[in-house]
This record gives sequence, structure tokens and C-alpha cells, in this order.
Amino acid sequence: MKPGAVYMKQTTDSGKAEEEFQPVHRLMQRGIADDVFPGGVLLVATGKEIRFHQSYGVTDRNTCQPVTIDTFFDLASLTKSLATTPAVMKLVEQGKLHLETTLGTILPEFASTDKSGIRIRNLLDHTSGLPDWRPYYEVLSGSPQEKGKRRLLDLLAREPLVHPIGEKTIYSDLGFMVLSRIIEETVGEPVDRFVCRTVYQPLGIRRLFYPGMVPWPPGWECAATEECPWREKMLCGEVHDDNAWSTGGVDGHAGLFGTARDVHLLLCELLFAYRGESATSLFGQSTAKCFLSRSPGSERALGFDIPEKAGSSSGTYFSKKSVGHLGFTGTSFWMDLERGAIVILLTNRVHFGRENIRIRDFRPVLHDAVMVGLSR
Repeated sequence: MKPGAVYMKQTTDSGKAEEEFQPVHRLMQRGIADDVFPGGVLLVATGKEIRFHQSYGVTDRNTCQPVTIDTFFDLASLTKSLATTPAVMKLVEQGKLHLETTLGTILPEFASTDKSGIRIRNLLDHTSGLPDWRPYYEVLSGSPQEKGKRRLLDLLAREPLVHPIGEKTIYSDLGFMVLSRIIEETVGEPVDRFVCRTVYQPLGIRRLFYPGMVPWPPGWECAATEECPWREKMLCGEVHDDNAWSTGGVDGHAGLFGTARDVHLLLCELLFAYRGESATSLFGQSTAKCFLSRSPGSERALGFDIPEKAGSSSGTYFSKKSVGHLGFTGTSFWMDLERGAIVILLTNRVHFGRENIRIRDFRPVLHDAVMVGLSR
């Protein structure tokens, strides 16, 4: 398919099919014109059926390389939902982890700290009491990869809680850093290898992966993120998140790269597992329902966002039984578990600088236009 090519569902009236998504198409074009992002890919689906899939703009303002539907994007915090959470789901299904297991019983470094009573559930739904973010890369910079990982674990163990365990929902990168250490301790291999072996490969997913510090496969094009003030270069194919980069590019909160099509493959598996209709049995229905439903005492599901009552990035038409996630680089997905609607937006909005937050207003308008198009 040529760069910028559009895939739309073919019906007996193909003109009507195009008409349904013309407002969406114009919004994406306006996003480019208004510098919301320099490049992006939008995929809209109903279950497995892709209704709209188009690329826009350029991967890099310097090279002006056009984005294609096969362009890779730094998925940033979508890593939490698309890598770390599925890995935990597999371990729960295998009986190797339990949601109520406490941190102090798994990682010795936490056993004598105020964090020893944090449960796996608390880490997944952001009620652990851990702070949202810390600039650990400033301390870890220059450390060899393995030494950096050990030092990061020590820093996490010493990090004071900002509120009692289970008292509040505070979105935390640190909680998912801890989850990746739990996964590694449980299975004896890094989260990237485990999730690839147990989730991506069985589903035929090849284009969700952690590049870490290794060279990219030939022919795989990636959208550039930003001119990093700390690393003093344009980042392309190298994880944008500084904390993830400082320990080798593989972590529980960031590091995953991928294409919209392969994000869709994974979301479909989660959707059909939730409905008890999966043909793969990769995830059982009870596990999927547990993770994709609102967690008691939290404002989130286990590893996923849910629509806010007002001002949600998902807009106004996604049902209460929806899950999604946002990524700092300009990525997002929302999936309506009742209607089967899936919207994946991948952009490199940070190419215009981290302070470029135009996408906050753009996302809900786009999602509303998509849902109106799907309802026609």
C-alpha cells in the first residue's frame, strides 16, 4: 500500500463508506496543518474489521520522509497496557503471580520498607502510594546497563510513599518499573522477552517490540520523536523516556515500539477474551474481565485507563465499559468493550517539543468524530 493510502470498509455503497469518515480524515489533516503533530497514523476498527487506516504527515521535519501505515512509533506509556499488563495477565493465569501478593514477599529489597505491603493489584491500578515520576536518569546516566538496573531497584526501594497504600489513585511510572522487576524475578527473563514469547509470537505479532539499544531491522521505518536536550540528538528508534533509556531501553513503563496494525491485533485478542470468544485461549475470560474492568477502590482498571466522567480523552461516546491508555509521545488507544469499537492514534507530537500539548484538545474531538462515523 502506498504512503498515505486509505483503507476503508467496502460496502455496497463505497461512496457512503468514504463519506462516513471524511470528517475524521479532515480532522487528521487539520492536526497536521495546526502543528498538533508532524506525522501520525489513525486506525479505526469494529472488532477485527478495520474500517479506516490512514497515515498522515512526515516522520521527521528535517528529512520530510512521509509516514506510512507501516511506520513504527515510540508507544511510550502504551507499554504499560500492551506489554507489562499482558505479561502479568499471563503470570496470573499460570498461577505464578496473584493480584493480592505483596511486594515484600517477591522482591527482598522491599521487604523491610514502607512499600512491603503494596499488592500487585495496587501497582496495576495506581493505588500503590508511589509518586508519579522521578528523574532517576540523572543518577543512572553513564552506568553500565546491568548495574543501572540494580541501582534503579535500590532507588525504587528507597523512594518514600506520597500517600498510604490504597488510599488514592495517582498515576505512577514507578509502579510499572517495579512490575517489570517482579516479572523478571518471577520468570528469570526480562519483560520484553517474556511478553514476546508468551503473547506476541502466539498471536503472530511481529511489529510490537522493544528495540532497546540494538540496531533496527533493515527496512523498518520509525517516526522521530524530539531533539533531546539531554542526549543532544534527534531521537529516532531510540526510546524517548529518559528513565527507560538509562537502563537499556526496556522497562515496564516505556520502551515499546510498534505499528497501529499490530496494536490492533493485540487489542482484538483482549476484546474477544473479555467476551469469551477468543479462538486462541491466550487469556481466559475471567482474567480478561478482571483486568479490563474498573478496579475496586481505584479510578482505573488493572493496567488500563477508563473514561473519566467529564473531559475524557476518549470523547463523549465511548461507553463506561471502555478501556484505553495515553502515551507521552502522542500515542493512544481506546476500546469500547460493549460495541467493539477500537481507535488507535499514533503520532510523534513531541517532535514539536514536549511543551506541545495541542493533542489534549484534539483527541476528544477526533474520537467523537470517529464514533459518529461508526454509528452511521
